[in-house]
Amino acid sequence: MPDIFDEVSEDLRADRTRALMRRYGGWLIGAAVAVVIATAGWEAWSSHHKAAADAEAAKFLAAAEIADGPADKKRDALPIFLEIAQNSTSGYRTLARLRAAAVLADTNDLPGALAQWDAVSADSTADKTLREFADLQWGLHQIDNGDPATVQTRLQRLTGANGAWKALALEGEAMLTLRQGQTDRTRDLLKSLLTDPNTPETVRARANALQLQLGG
Repeated sequence: MPDIFDEVSEDLRADRTRALMRRYGGWLIGAAVAVVIATAGWEAWSSHHKAAADAEAAKFLAAAEIADGPADKKRDALPIFLEIAQNSTSGYRTLARLRAAAVLADTNDLPGALAQWDAVSADSTADKTLREFADLQWGLHQIDNGDPATVQTRLQRLTGANGAWKALALEGEAMLTLRQGQTDRTRDLLKSLLTDPNTPETVRARANALQLQLGG
């Protein structure tokens, strides 16, 4: 389709332009100024936001380096993770809670770790996979001493067909049923792991070893 302006003479376009400028010139200039101001404001906000995000990332990575270092220094990372978890509005909040939980669990503060995993699980703004990971960690850390029904419920949330943590949750449930002396149920869970082509090899190897211990 030809450009509509090709059908209009240069003189007519010039006349219309002058008329439009007389009628709307002030408004157009004001709008242009507003756009410039808005653009500058957006760029300033973006720059500030990026700087804040970069600072938060640096803080998180520094804490992670401490947490991954010598065992006797792990808890030095805890206040940093908790501060990020408390004040961040980005995805680092969830990651910080998970790392704080890991530090607490590694330093024998299981109630503190469970509270952090609960906080992630209950956070509707957090990534679904990370929320489920928090449920997994909560369940796995309760297999030996937690209420069996509660732990089983938590783990079974994760055993759906497409669950990211399905294999690990089933393995945890197998260990839970073994603790309760339910060996037939344990064998059934191990069989489902061994026959599922999506079971990771490390989990499959552990399931096969446990099945052999139980007599196949």
